[in-house]
Amino acid sequence: MEITLTLNGKKITASVDADTLLLHFLRAHGCPSVKCGCESTVCGLCTVLLNGKPVLSCAVLAARADGQSVTTLEGLQEEASDFIGFIADQGAEQCGFCNPGYVMNTIALLRENPDPTDEEICAYLAGNLCRCSGYEGQLRGIRAYLNAKKAGELHG
Repeated sequence: MEITLTLNGKKITASVDADTLLLHFLRAHGCPSVKCGCESTVCGLCTVLLNGKPVLSCAVLAARADGQSVTTLEGLQEEASDFIGFIADQGAEQCGFCNPGYVMNTIALLRENPDPTDEEICAYLAGNLCRCSGYEGQLRGIRAYLNAKKAGELHG
């Protein structure tokens, strides 16, 4: 079947099998940030934005994205660049494998709620597994970013 979607701002048309997962489609179309970590929707590594909302691409058929807008980390480099350093400064990216999922979900969270509490951050990011850092570093990094933004130390 043929599908057409907007991937990171570019319209693409491609043929896919009916059972092709969005995860595999995106990786085949130059999006290595979309990772397969569990194949059972529990790790968050494959998170992408479908029409601006975070979804697990391992649980969505590529055909479901027909006519939709899909954004991966490759399409959000500028938006992510401000806060990714804050996460790194807190030692939260020891191996870095989980970072794309965290970044995608953090962007979605901050678009929805620009001033979340720590509890809201934790609740929103609960679907992301990190085997190295225990999540505290990510929380500290996001909080440090938000504090710097409030203090006027960042643009945007």
